[in-house]
Amino acid sequence: EHGFDNNGDVLSISPDLVARYLSAARRISRLAVGIPPIGPSVATYRVHPALLQDDRQDDRLSFGSRGGIAIPHYFPVDGEYSIRIRLHRNFSDYILGFSAPQELDVRVDGELVTRFEVGDADAVGQMAPLSFAGNITGDPDWEYYMNTGDSHLEVRFPAKAGQRTVGVSFVRRFSEPEGVLQPRNRGYGRFVDERYDENAAVEQVAIGGPYAVEGPGDTPSRRAIFVCRPATGTAADEEEADVSANKQEACARRILGRLARRAYRRPVSGADVDALLDFYRAGYRDGGFDDGIQFALERMLVDPEFLFRIERDPEDAAPGMPYRLGDLEMASRLSFFLWSSIPDDELLEAATEGRLGDPAELERQTRRMLADTRSKALVDNFASQWLRLRNLESQERESADYPEFDENLREAFRRETELFVESSIREDRSLIELLSANYTFVNERLARHYGIPGVYGDRFRRVTLDADHPRGGLLGHGGLLMVTSYPNRTSPVVRGKWLLETILGAPPPEPPPNVPGLPDRGEGGEPASVRERLERHRANPACAGCHAPMDPLGFALENFDAIGSWRATSEAGLPIDASATMPSGAAFEGPAGLRRVLLSRGEDFAATVTEKLLAYALGRGLEYTDRPTVRRIVRDAAADDYRWSSIVLGIVKSTPFQWRRSRTDEPALVARGLAPDGR
Repeated sequence: EHGFDNNGDVLSISPDLVARYLSAARRISRLAVGIPPIGPSVATYRVHPALLQDDRQDDRLSFGSRGGIAIPHYFPVDGEYSIRIRLHRNFSDYILGFSAPQELDVRVDGELVTRFEVGDADAVGQMAPLSFAGNITGDPDWEYYMNTGDSHLEVRFPAKAGQRTVGVSFVRRFSEPEGVLQPRNRGYGRFVDERYDENAAVEQVAIGGPYAVEGPGDTPSRRAIFVCRPATGTAADEEEADVSANKQEACARRILGRLARRAYRRPVSGADVDALLDFYRAGYRDGGFDDGIQFALERMLVDPEFLFRIERDPEDAAPGMPYRLGDLEMASRLSFFLWSSIPDDELLEAATEGRLGDPAELERQTRRMLADTRSKALVDNFASQWLRLRNLESQERESADYPEFDENLREAFRRETELFVESSIREDRSLIELLSANYTFVNERLARHYGIPGVYGDRFRRVTLDADHPRGGLLGHGGLLMVTSYPNRTSPVVRGKWLLETILGAPPPEPPPNVPGLPDRGEGGEPASVRERLERHRANPACAGCHAPMDPLGFALENFDAIGSWRATSEAGLPIDASATMPSGAAFEGPAGLRRVLLSRGEDFAATVTEKLLAYALGRGLEYTDRPTVRRIVRDAAADDYRWSSIVLGIVKSTPFQWRRSRTDEPALVARGLAPDGR
């Protein structure tokens, strides 16, 4: 709602969701405490079949590796685990890449566990020719090997409890095939991927265990939870047993009180801890001290004080009366705004001592949190929703029209925009630079797609662009161009609407009902450009009003195809005309011209970002009463060149962020025969 998933008006709790909360609380608390699982389990991690594995796939994989996957996996206890690897197959269930022997490494946190030989040289030599004209034929022994040649890729090993990175990758061999480089055969069909003369690839990795438990281990979560340990040993008599039990409960009270303060984001009372101690005692009777803490922690994680941000009206507040939030509520608002998480100890301490009411302290805490790495949540949650980058995961492209598109490019698109926005926030740059920047972030795959020379390897790096380069600023990002296109073609309408809504904050009205769709071809069935077909569409006066301010913005981006590649001709093979004229008479051409038009309205762009950021910070849609606040924030930030810190501080210091109105609850009042003011 209003572009974000944290809008309180549309968030609800269903019985199924409550059940999932309970299930998650049990799993999380057992992992955190280190309670051994009832039995071994298997977690399977799959690699997308369209992900090319010709290069190093992840920064967490070793140098000199190729393909594979880096898996962040949580090992619940110290014990014995297994890793089982399945290699990628084609539609005949033949393993790809067995034309030459290769080596496959399994590593945990970079340490080599084992190295497998993949592709037996003797078996490879027995390969019979394949006939693609009819049925696939070959030696039965060879076919059996091609179906089962990865059956030995399993290893058991000891692992320490905690979060570990499991890396599965091939040892890279630097060689290139001879002859003319052929395009990859992508798509769906009987003989797609019916080849065996390329690199082997990992299809999935299954991590099983624990098969033998050695102990709970020394994990960061256990160190954070168990700030004390009761004395252990067998009591000699009943009196000593009582003393031991009292010490254990005192330790449990200290642990749970500390955790509850963080979970509930406020100082806790004796009653809060007593409620948790009841669960501790029940768990202690069934297992012991660790089991008691786990059960109490499970209870804590489903407490409404943890699951919800509750801002209670003062008891003496009249219905609809405005009031300033308390320091503890402000701390939660601030931390969920900037970090999408709970306050840390420093912020919570400042709130408990009542120091957030001091504007200087509030500004200091805001700047500190912005500088913290946890502020990346603004990119992951705010920016990805504002720019609709989240939609990139669901975008598909027709393989016949865009054979060069693959999952590597999709991932590069996402990473480019994330790094670009994160650098803008981290370096406290001007919002306007999101449009005017003469740099971007690319790796070799993306640089090749953009035609940027001199970039090699999988690592993303910042590259400086020439003046008026089409990739400057957000307008040239392939991921954003892709989410504003259709699977088989571009759409000036979709791109124009995105620019109006996201960049200029002037969304067009909803289309009237029963509007005919855009014709596929021109008059007489002749091929026609999208521009020509839209001109026919705008001949209808009911359509012209919406399309007049929208279509020209999209026309200027027509040199970018549906995966962001630069082109000179359209899908129909016709020359691209990227010129445009707005209803005001302003004329421009191409991305560079459009960028200049948007930069001439820099204040409108800053106001749009401020509106979006304020709605995200408040967790509600903006109302007309919020408009003066937006104008004030933008006006004050103009003196600082619209820097991120100025906008964020303006929001944090604003009345909508620091104040709220008490509930009117008018239906309930009327039901009781009361007027809305409580009389």
